[in-house]
Amino acid sequence: MKSILNIVQIWYNELRTIIKDPGIMIFILFVPLAYPLLYSYVYTNEVVREVPVAVVDECGNALSRELLRKIEATPDVDIVAHCNNMTEAQKLLKEQKAYGIINIPASFSKDLYNGEQTHLGVYCDMGSMLYYKAILLTATNVSLEMNKDIKVERYIPGTTQKQEDIIKMPVEYDYVPLYNPQSGFAAFLIPPVLLLIIQQTIFLGIGMSMGDSRERYMGSVIPFNRWYKNPVHIVFGKGLPYLVLYILLAVYMFVAVTKIFTLPQLGDYWTFIAFIVPYLLACIFMGMVLSSFVYRREDCIMLFVFMSVPLLFMSGLSYPGASIPDFWKYISYIFPSTFGTNGYARITAMGASLQDVKTEYCALWIQVGIYFVIACMYYRHQILQLIKKIKPTE
Repeated sequence: MKSILNIVQIWYNELRTIIKDPGIMIFILFVPLAYPLLYSYVYTNEVVREVPVAVVDECGNALSRELLRKIEATPDVDIVAHCNNMTEAQKLLKEQKAYGIINIPASFSKDLYNGEQTHLGVYCDMGSMLYYKAILLTATNVSLEMNKDIKVERYIPGTTQKQEDIIKMPVEYDYVPLYNPQSGFAAFLIPPVLLLIIQQTIFLGIGMSMGDSRERYMGSVIPFNRWYKNPVHIVFGKGLPYLVLYILLAVYMFVAVTKIFTLPQLGDYWTFIAFIVPYLLACIFMGMVLSSFVYRREDCIMLFVFMSVPLLFMSGLSYPGASIPDFWKYISYIFPSTFGTNGYARITAMGASLQDVKTEYCALWIQVGIYFVIACMYYRHQILQLIKKIKPTE
């Protein structure tokens, strides 16, 4: 009974500190509420259409014009200018009147008539991956279609239309992107970003609270009173406000945000709850461990915010996991976001069960145990340090 009272008192003190501190409230309440809406709204269209491009047609014959007509006929690209040279096209790119350049070399038709391989130059503004994707895929798909026609007309002519169709595509296939039919950016990026927002805001909230405690108690992270004598009670009491709040925020992201912006939501609600609990606990306990390096409120901004983008890449969702060097892959296993984002993406987009994400689920519980023990050891050290400071004055 005494243990429960200690935990409740520590929880109350931590909750009061959070509510009274506008800085902490911004990071643990406003940011998790607003950022999912902001990110989802920015990418809500999933794909871009009619991306303006400039064309430099150095060949200028019927074949190059046919290529440009097919590119213009696609829904993703809009040819807004025909330039005489690359300098003019680059000027349009700098003025953002175009977001890409398609360059057809002077030898385009000549190389094809001579049976040689030719090249099509595609230059994109890499300020937006959506523009790059639209322009590159359009140019690639149109080139592949023209390759089939050229092969049939000049090298392997068929006697009938049916034979020509077979020669163009001996094996017919249908391309269906599983779990993301529209090949949209938001459908695969927003779910991991939501989990990363949870982790980073927990780190920031706990870090600011830790910095505030050091400033208030002359360098110590806990006050010297009868409630703060057991490290296990301290860890549970300090972590409880964040756990309760972030379960509600996680449900808000899983239910409200996904429905508002029609993001993938194939997963079972209770599977999500069972998965999010160890993720939140791992984030909270790791936040306590990392916050041991926070001596001022401002330190956590420099310590945690810069990690957001690297952690998103190291998760293996935004950047191909197979291309991540082993060193950074092992570093990523330290953070709950690596397992959380991968498991959450499978639950929401693929309807995975806990058994399907068993590896990520077990890894999160292992992190919970490791970071809980480290956090308890840290607070035990703080209690002993505080006793040493107090005893000489007595």
